Amino acid sequence: MRRLTQAQYTNSIHDIFGTGIVISGGMEPDVAVADFLSVGASHASISQRGTAQYEHLAYDIAHQAMSGASRAALVPCQPAPAGAMDEVCAKQVLTTLGRRLWRRPLTDEEVGELTQLAGTAGATLADFYAGLEFAIAALLQSDSFLFRIELGEPDPAAQSGGARFSALELASRLSFFLWNGPPDEELLAAAEHGGLDTPDGIGAQVDRMLASPLAQRGLRAFVTEELQLYQLDDLIKDPAIYTQASSDLGPSAREETLADFVRLVFELDGDLRDILTTRETMLNRKLASLYGVRAPSIDQFALATLPADQPRRGLLGQASLLALQAHPTTTSPTLRGKFVRSVLLCQDAPPPPVNLNTGLPDPSPTARTMRERLSAHQSQPVCAACHARMDGIGLGLENFDGLGVYRTLESGQPIDASGVLDGTAFHGPDDLAQALHDHPDFAPCFARRLFRYATGHQETAGEEALLKNLADGQAAAGYRVRALLSAIAKSDAFRRTALAEGN
Repeated sequence: MRRLTQAQYTNSIHDIFGTGIVISGGMEPDVAVADFLSVGASHASISQRGTAQYEHLAYDIAHQAMSGASRAALVPCQPAPAGAMDEVCAKQVLTTLGRRLWRRPLTDEEVGELTQLAGTAGATLADFYAGLEFAIAALLQSDSFLFRIELGEPDPAAQSGGARFSALELASRLSFFLWNGPPDEELLAAAEHGGLDTPDGIGAQVDRMLASPLAQRGLRAFVTEELQLYQLDDLIKDPAIYTQASSDLGPSAREETLADFVRLVFELDGDLRDILTTRETMLNRKLASLYGVRAPSIDQFALATLPADQPRRGLLGQASLLALQAHPTTTSPTLRGKFVRSVLLCQDAPPPPVNLNTGLPDPSPTARTMRERLSAHQSQPVCAACHARMDGIGLGLENFDGLGVYRTLESGQPIDASGVLDGTAFHGPDDLAQALHDHPDFAPCFARRLFRYATGHQETAGEEALLKNLADGQAAAGYRVRALLSAIAKSDAFRRTALAEGN
């Protein structure tokens, strides 16, 4: 069982009820496990406070759904003239709506209970639509909506008691992976009529889904979790130090990165590694000013080409990464280096020992630059090993301050942004970007983390052979992300599971 993330809840409401529905009020917070909210969803329950929040949302959404233009779309039948009770019309509405919300057909008993609830409330309030509000609120508070329930079923094609996800469970897995939202009518119908029972049938649906505009939403969701871009909503910088800091910087920085990934994957169908080295990026006026280049548009994001004689290029030159992996008042080569090691290369970056003082020495006449201060910190034997693996990478990005502004001096001293990444020397951020582009672990790491996101669990030792096959297939396909998305969605590992106890 995986609880819907906040984004998946919102997408489900908007896909089913329409984008005009306003979702006001809080809901149970997302939890990151193994770096991903999608994995945390497998570990999350609902607190007492969260139950109350979901209840408030359910009644508010149901009231909006039964008001105005949205009601006509959701209630195609004409209730009886009295308006208070029409069992046939209520049953038609709740059967159709329940199937979309619960991502499966409702049983006769479930439809009967909901219809009775709508009828009782409608008779009491003398309003058919007010009665439907109570039944819709019940649908929205059910665990069948709030959780993605995946129990599996025996697989007749497998030996030794193997199991697979049912067709309807697979439909939900596909839609939340590729669209970060619920199955549409065509996908549900395919599941109900055998369209997901064969590899060819699954492949046809995956190809259709990747051609849909909703696939861009799905990719944005993955990149947001992969690069922890959701943290940009709470970006804090000291305005006395970073005068260009503002409340719109975080959202702008996030949109640049997301728009660049969408363009690479769905417009160019390009090589994943090029996200690290390209000089083409999507900018608005805020980011253009931060980067010191001409804005490509007056009032929106547009494609810009960064100057070839400047070291800013690719993901490592974007404010989303540079500002997020830094402190409110200073840069942090350690945070930046750890991010590269753990997120981009899937290499171990262990936390510091408990009770260790991780603070750097204050600037002094003998340690004015960040490199000099880190060198003094590494003189402590307990700090040296881990910092040596991270700081050398992060120092390659010291030409960018804690907001992402390019600079050549720190405390009046020239910045030394040279270093070595796993045997490859670099002499600045553009060299570091190329070293990462060519690093043998970058693309396989991306495939590993995309698989983790897709399946909602941290990969196990038994899946290493599969992950190698995915990485090999990715390389053979020219490192195209769209091909990797398709390969994961069509893989046996995505379709098969251990059978839930008692099922």
